[in-house]
Amino acid sequence: MNVHDRKIRPVIRQLDDSAVNRIAAGEVVERPASAVKELVENALDAGARRIDIDYADGGKTLIRVRDDGHGMSAQDLPLALSRHATSKIDGSDLLNIHSFGFRGEALPSLGAVGRLSIVSRAAGGDGAAISVEGGRVAPVRPEAAQYGTVVTLRDLFHATPARLKFMRSDRAEAQAIADVVKRLAMAEPYVSFTLSDTSTDAQKEMFRVDAGQGALFDALEDRLASILGREFTDNALRIDAEREGLRLSGFAGLPTFSRGAAVAQFCFVNGRPVRDKLLLGALRAAYSDVLARDRHPVAVLFVDCDPELVDVNVHPAKSEVRFRDPGLARGLVVSALRHALAEGGHRSSSTVGGAMLGAMQPRGAGASYQMPRPGAGAVRMAYQLQAPSELAEAATLWSGREAISARHEHADIPDNAPSQAPLGAACAQLHENYIIAQTEHGMVIVDQHAAHERLVYERLKRQRAAQSVASQTLLIPEIVELSAGEVAQLLELAPDLAALGLHIEGFGGTSVVVRETPALLGEINARLLVREILDDLSDLGASQSLETRLDAVLSRMACHGSVRSGRALRVEEMNALLREMERTPHSGQCNHGRPTYVELGLAEIEKLFGRR
Repeated sequence: MNVHDRKIRPVIRQLDDSAVNRIAAGEVVERPASAVKELVENALDAGARRIDIDYADGGKTLIRVRDDGHGMSAQDLPLALSRHATSKIDGSDLLNIHSFGFRGEALPSLGAVGRLSIVSRAAGGDGAAISVEGGRVAPVRPEAAQYGTVVTLRDLFHATPARLKFMRSDRAEAQAIADVVKRLAMAEPYVSFTLSDTSTDAQKEMFRVDAGQGALFDALEDRLASILGREFTDNALRIDAEREGLRLSGFAGLPTFSRGAAVAQFCFVNGRPVRDKLLLGALRAAYSDVLARDRHPVAVLFVDCDPELVDVNVHPAKSEVRFRDPGLARGLVVSALRHALAEGGHRSSSTVGGAMLGAMQPRGAGASYQMPRPGAGAVRMAYQLQAPSELAEAATLWSGREAISARHEHADIPDNAPSQAPLGAACAQLHENYIIAQTEHGMVIVDQHAAHERLVYERLKRQRAAQSVASQTLLIPEIVELSAGEVAQLLELAPDLAALGLHIEGFGGTSVVVRETPALLGEINARLLVREILDDLSDLGASQSLETRLDAVLSRMACHGSVRSGRALRVEEMNALLREMERTPHSGQCNHGRPTYVELGLAEIEKLFGRR
C-alpha cells in the first residue's frame, strides 16, 4: 500500500458564525485601542458632537463610549450586531465612501470576543438595549436612555483567552487608547472629547477637549494646541494648497522645531487617520533639504479629495490608503511644504530662545523690581552717548540700508538706534563666531558659520537651477588618493559634479585629480572636500535619488565655503550677513537643521535680571 493512501484526507467543513466572528475580530480588534477606535468612529459617523470614553485596566475589563448622535431604534439593534450589516453604504459602490466604517464588522467582532451591550435612543423613539456575549445575542429590551448611543464592552478577549497573553501592561494599553482618541480629535475640531480612567472608585479624567468655534483653521489650530501643545502651533506654518482635485491643509513645524524620532507626524485622508508610507515619505522628502538625516519634522497634514480618488479598502484596520494617482498626491505634499518653508524665510523656532533662557542662571537671588521706563529724550541722548563709533562709520555701508531706513516709522529715532530690520543691527562679535545684534524689541545672537553656510548653500542651489555654477581653475591641481571603490563612485558622478563647478578626473589607479572648484567657495581644501563628499554619499546610499545626492554634495560644498568659526568680522560684514539672512529662505536653520540664530525679547532679558 502506498504511504500516501494511509494519510487521512482532511474534511472541508463550514465554520460556524462564532468562529467566523472571532477570526474577523482578530483582523479588526488587535488590542483595546482598536476597539476604542472602532467605537469612536461609529459615534462620529452617527453625527455626534460630544463623545465620552471611559476605560478600566487599560481597556481590558471595561470600555464605554457614549455619544449624542442620531441613535438607533429597537429594530436597528439586532441588525447592528449582524456581520456585514451597515447603514454607511448600500453595497452598490465601494469607492464612493464618505464614512469611517463601511464593512459592518466592528460591533459583531467585539461581541464575539467580549461582553458587549448597546443602549440607544433615536429622535422621536423610545430607548432600547441589546447585549451579546461570546457571540450569543440576547433579545432586545426596553431601556430608559437619552438621545444617542452608549456602547459598553467588558472583559475584552474573554472568549479568546490566548489573546490576553499578548496584551501589554495596563499603562501601555491606556497610552495606546489616549493616542487613538487624540488622533481622532485632531481631525474633528468641532466635536468635544472626554477620556476617563475608571479603574478606581475616583474616576480620573485623562484627556479633554471642547468643541471649537469659528473658522476651520482657527478651530483646528486651537485643537492642535490643546493636544500637541501651544509650542507646536507657535512654531508651525499653515499649509493650504490644492491640485487637480486634491487639497492639502494643516500645519507643518519649522525645521528648528524637529524631533529625534518620527513620533509627531500625523496624516489624515478625508478625515481618516492613516499611517501611509507615501504621505510620510513625501513629508520626509519635503524637509530633506533643511533637516539632518537624524532629525524628523513635526506635522499634522490633511488630504481631502473625492472618495473615488482614493481607496480606503486596503487594510482591515483601514490604516492605509491607496491613491488613484500616487504621484499627484506625493507631488502636492512635497511642493506645498517646500513652498511654505521657503515663505517662512529666516524664521526660527521660538523654543530655541526658551532653551537659551533655561540655560542662563542669574547669579544671586536679588529682589524682583520694575525699572522705570525712560522718556524719548533720554533714549535719544543715551543712544548718542553709547553708540560705538565704528557702528556709526559703517552705517552707510550696510547692505539694504536704504530699504531699512524707508521702513522707519519714527523720524525722531536716530540712525544709530537699534535697527527695525527683523535681525537688527550688529553691535559686536563674541569669540570670533557669534554676532550680537540689537533689535527694536530685544537682541539676536547669530552663529556666523551656520548662517553663512545656509546662505552659500542657497546661492549654489540658485546657480545650479540656472545651470550656471561658475568654477575656478586651481593653479596647482589637487591629487587625492582614494580606494578603488571610492574612485569608481566619484567618476560615476563626475559629469554631475562638473555641473556643480567641481571638476574631477581619474588620475590612474586609486587617485583622482581636482582641477576646478566652485568659484563661490573661494579658497578651500579640495582634498578634504572630496573625502567628506564621499562620506555623505556613503551615508545616503545608492537608493537615494540623484537630486538628493547632489543636494548633499552642495551642502558639503557650502560648509567648506562659508565663513569659518574664529574669523573676525567687521561691523559692515556682520550687518551684510544679517541683511542677506533676512532675504534668504530657510536661513533660520543651517543645512543640518540646527538654528542659525537665537532671539530674546527685552521682556525676557529683564526677567533674567529680576526687573519683572
